Amino acid sequence: MPDVRDCEILEFGGPRLQVGVMRYGARIASIRVPDRDGMPGEVAVGFDDAEGWLSDASFQGATIGRVANRIRSGRFSVDGTEVMVPCNEPAAALHGGPDGFSQHVWDLESHDDLGAVLRLRSPDGDMGFPGELDVQVALRVHGADLVIDYTATTTAPTPVNLTNHTYFNLTGTGGSVDRHLVDIAADAYLPVGAGLLPTGELAPVAGTAFDLRTPIAVGARWRAPDPQLVAGRGYDHAFVLRDGSAVAARVVEPVTGRTLTVVTDQPALQFYSGGMLDGTIRARTGLLRQGDAFCLEAQGFPDAVHHDHFPSVLLRPGQIYTQRTEYRFGVH
Repeated sequence: MPDVRDCEILEFGGPRLQVGVMRYGARIASIRVPDRDGMPGEVAVGFDDAEGWLSDASFQGATIGRVANRIRSGRFSVDGTEVMVPCNEPAAALHGGPDGFSQHVWDLESHDDLGAVLRLRSPDGDMGFPGELDVQVALRVHGADLVIDYTATTTAPTPVNLTNHTYFNLTGTGGSVDRHLVDIAADAYLPVGAGLLPTGELAPVAGTAFDLRTPIAVGARWRAPDPQLVAGRGYDHAFVLRDGSAVAARVVEPVTGRTLTVVTDQPALQFYSGGMLDGTIRARTGLLRQGDAFCLEAQGFPDAVHHDHFPSVLLRPGQIYTQRTEYRFGVH
């Protein structure tokens, strides 16, 4: 069982970007960046004490696995063998199930002034997933960029879809993110049905509230009478990233001037506008209410194990899972 020692924050970085991570959940606990006037501020939502981290059920800052997002009914087949993952939502196993990677204590492989490397060995049968999975997450600061490299190998065929679940608020002081300007390099998104599970459709964003190809305030449409936005209480959808696009998304906070640019080699970006935050989570800035943070989770397509036309997330022995996602901070 994790304890307060596993929540020790390991810091690294420089004057343009300071990052703190912890072994519990391989979580990003802190990201401090300056605004346009050079004043540093905390842009990662989180907690002031270990008890907050240990009791968190919202995946704050966590490394997510084995499979990010939702698996319908927690059931799927691998080479004809049924796999069952315990559900932690009524209709799905979310973010690896009730004891996913966010709940594990990772081994610290290295830590220096510019980064940290954490490793986890997930045993065969962990949350029902087949194969022993060795996972490494390397986080490194380059100037004002946080680069996250993931690698994994397995002893048996198993789905692997990793991501990071940091909640951002670029104001540095908390409150609503409704005035943050966002654009996402996606011509299509994945509509959801019951339980926020993808229907399998790749829907064009053109002419919809999901057309974020040019900058728009996060809160401009999140209460529009669109059934998809009603289901997610705002945005909680995977955007299909444009092939060959160097930049997946960009967010600008107009008051402080802070910017966040996401670059990734993944095919999808889950944009979550914090609609499920209901005032029951006390973070370092106070109670988190609807729309007080956003997430940009680079990943494979959600529930890919049930949709053959989605890019596969199956990893086999002898293959190496790799992913790189960069969070680039700046000022506007």
